[in-house]
Amino acid sequence: MAAYFAHETAHIAENAKIGKDTKIWINVQIREDVKIGEGCIISKDAYIDHAVQIGDRVKIQNGVSVYHGVTIEDEVFVGPNAAFTNDYYPRAQNPEWEVTPTLICEGASLGANCTVVCGHTVGKYAMVGAGSVVTQDVPPYTLVVGNPARAIGKVCRCGQRIPEDGVCPKCGFVIPE
Repeated sequence: MAAYFAHETAHIAENAKIGKDTKIWINVQIREDVKIGEGCIISKDAYIDHAVQIGDRVKIQNGVSVYHGVTIEDEVFVGPNAAFTNDYYPRAQNPEWEVTPTLICEGASLGANCTVVCGHTVGKYAMVGAGSVVTQDVPPYTLVVGNPARAIGKVCRCGQRIPEDGVCPKCGFVIPE
């Protein structure tokens, strides 16, 4: 018996590695050579492309497609219908196609319907607002919004916006220099 839960409608490649206590819900497809850590939630209608790496305690909401070349570190939140690209110069037919990697770092939060254009890194505990389009790297602990996404402030590990003094009013966390 598996150490994870998979809904009966989920399609999981035989060689995918799924961590303990992970939950895989309705109509999820997980392709070959995928590695998903422990304690994750992969919600309804998600698609995880081949060779994708997902850390521990990651939550991927409904309708998200995570394409080849995307790496998601521990404790990342990916909101409903967030999108990733993996081809910087997409064409229907391109014999010279190369995957352009994307990295979502530990603790980052991606809002609903945001898009992360390939080749960029979303830093540790950064927050991408709903509907934003990430077209450049997002530094750690940075809040970005809009299209293209632009920095409007800093956020704490707990998700609260940080005032200019750099100290979280909720938990006292100080953003590292």
